[in-house]
Order: sequence, then C-alpha cells, then structure tokens
Amino acid sequence: MRVLVTGSAGFIGYHLCKLLLQKGIEVVGIDNLNSYYDVNLKKRRNKELQKISKEFSSNYIFSYGDIADKKFIKELFEKYKPQYVVNLAAQAGVRYSIENPTAFINSNLVGFNNIIEASRYAEVKHLVFASSSSVYGGNKIMPFKETHNVDHPVSLYAATKRSNELIAHTYSHLYNLPCTGLRFFTVYGPWGRPDMALFLFTKSIISNEPINIFNNGKMIRDFTYIDDVSESIRRIIFKVPNINKLYNYKNNDPSDSWAPFKLFNIGNSKPSSLMDYVNALENHLGKKAKKNYLPMQAGDVQATEADNQKLYNWINFKPNTTIENGVGNFVKWYKEFYKV
Repeated sequence: MRVLVTGSAGFIGYHLCKLLLQKGIEVVGIDNLNSYYDVNLKKRRNKELQKISKEFSSNYIFSYGDIADKKFIKELFEKYKPQYVVNLAAQAGVRYSIENPTAFINSNLVGFNNIIEASRYAEVKHLVFASSSSVYGGNKIMPFKETHNVDHPVSLYAATKRSNELIAHTYSHLYNLPCTGLRFFTVYGPWGRPDMALFLFTKSIISNEPINIFNNGKMIRDFTYIDDVSESIRRIIFKVPNINKLYNYKNNDPSDSWAPFKLFNIGNSKPSSLMDYVNALENHLGKKAKKNYLPMQAGDVQATEADNQKLYNWINFKPNTTIENGVGNFVKWYKEFYKV
C-alpha cells in the first residue's frame, strides 16, 4: 500500500506521514520547502520522518519539488504509482493572500489541477485534499455545516479552496475519481506553523514582547488539535466514497453527490474564545502576556464553529482534545525544541 502526501514537510503533512509510517504504510512525500516560514523547521520535520520510518520499518520516500511543476508531478506519479493521494500542499494564510495573490493561484489552483489530473490518469483509488473552514466566509449561522451555502468567500485563500472543491466534484462526476475534501478548522499543536497565533504568542510571551489580539479579543475559533486531525485523515483515506444512485436531487446536498465525492468539516465542535486560548497558554507558560488590542484584519472572520456529526457518521471518530491539553502539549514541545 502506497500513499502519496503532498506538503509532507508541512504541519499537517508531517503529522499525517508520521501516523501512516507508524502503521507500516509506505509514504511518498512531496514538498518544495518554500520560505513562507522557517525552512529549517520543515527540514527538521522531514528528518524526523526519516527516523520514524526506520523505527517502524516502513518506507518514507521524499521528493523535493513543486506541485505547480506539471512535468515533475507527471513523472513522480509514473515512477511511484501511488494508490492513494492526499493533497495537503498549498499556499496557506488568509492575510498573506491579500499581500501575494499570485502565490495562491500557482499553488492552490495550478498545483491542485496538476495533482488531480495526475490522479485521474493514474486511476488512484482515492484523492483526499485539504480545503478550509475559510470557505464559509461571510456565513453567520453557527455551527457551520457542510450543507450550508459557501458562495460568499471573504479572502482569495478561501476562494481557491472552494475552487478546489468544485474542481474535485467535476472530476468525480466526469471520470469517476473518488474525491474527499476536508475543511480544516484552526489546526494547532506541536510542530505547528510559526505564522499562526499559538506559535507567535508563545514566542512573544517568553521574550516579554506584546502579543497582537485582533478584534479586541472578540474572536471565537474552533481550535482543533493536530493528532485529532491526522487520525481523521487516516480513517478517511481508506474509506472511499462510491457512486450514490440514491442521491436526493430535490434536497441537493452540496456536501454529497451522485458522484463518488464527499466533503467533511474537520473541527472540534467546541469553539473557544481567543482569550480562553491565551489564558490556557499563559497557564502552561506560567507567565502573563502583554496584550496589544487591535481591530479586525481584512479577510478575517469573527467566529468559526464546526458541525462534525457528518464526519463522525462516516468514520466513527471526531476531534475531541481540549484546548487545555492541546496547548499544554504544544508548550512542552516548544520548550524542548527551542531549548527554552
């Protein structure tokens, strides 16, 4: 059994590869190790995966390259012939999409098209791909359900992720390619991204520098711990959607289809305020933060909350780690990794 994971040196990609390798599954990883954030952290993740593969006698094959490079992707699929593909490579960052839109078009649209085309011709058993809770955009009805309309994105990042969902459905319909999209909700934990709040807050608090609290702290997020996310993906990979001859066209559920296609929220379904998140971090660091209160940033949303019942019904599992435990695990890792 061979699974190809794009973005394997990324935050979610690393944890998924680690879990698959521990289960004895062969993994082919792709990453371009770009400089959006600390390249050394990505290299360290990659080195860890090499160690884990030896420890569990599984096989980790790493290929340095960019999913936007069509020739590279075509040759890689021909060489390794993956049975399952998980596309986690993407240009991330809602705020960064305002500064550098071209990076999002190249990675999230051109790159995604290369992956889905290669998957089609390789006749892979299942393509799983990262979407985002940001697709819910201007929606105000909580919790967010996969059945909700998502036609009002408020950032280019969200628009590219919604585009991925629509393209995937088209391929499922035209070519009978099983596809599943995953709408991630504020993923956090050890080995996380340095551009995300928990990393930034921890570094600033330890350095006695102020942390930026947007929307004056009136933010709510469905913080989802990384181990819950990787376990959800692992289960989804091997549960392949089929053609649904009983699809209800009158109901017209956008998260389901007559084609072999699914969409799932990957969220904790227990939203917390940003200030509760900060309080948990202060407790584990044993230190109070200096707070710099700021207005809402462009492209951001005030609140997110996932309905994860559909996910549970599909894989008999849903995220459930509390922020107290999750933040505690992150702080422990951070102190060890950076020798604080």
